[in-house]
This record gives sequence, C-alpha cells and structure tokens, in this order.
Amino acid sequence: MATKGLASALTLYGARTLTLSQAAAQAGLSESEFIDQLERRGIEVTESERAAALENERAVHAD
Repeated sequence: MATKGLASALTLYGARTLTLSQAAAQAGLSESEFIDQLERRGIEVTESERAAALENERAVHAD
C-alpha cells in the first residue's frame, strides 16, 4: 500500500506540515486507516488528533 501519495502524506504529517485529516485525505485513506499506517511506521500521532479522528468516525457511522 506504499503509494507515492501515502509516502508523501506520511512525510508531511511527520513534519507536522499537514494535519492528520489533511494527510489522510492526501493519502486517500480514512483518518483511522491513516493512523494505522502511522503506527506501523512508528510515527507519533497526537492524542488530540487521535481523539478527533475517532469522534469524526463515530459521527460518520451515526448518520
């Protein structure tokens, strides 16, 4: 799954150039999928962004 878009998004998120939401969109993944990719690579996800991603996912599934 290591596409150019994913690799770029991982790099930009790791440098904190993009937010989690922006990087996930660039990679073509949901925020939770992107968090999985970050964790696989040892890239830290801030607790506030992790919580926001979970809340966004709950809101989407509630609709």
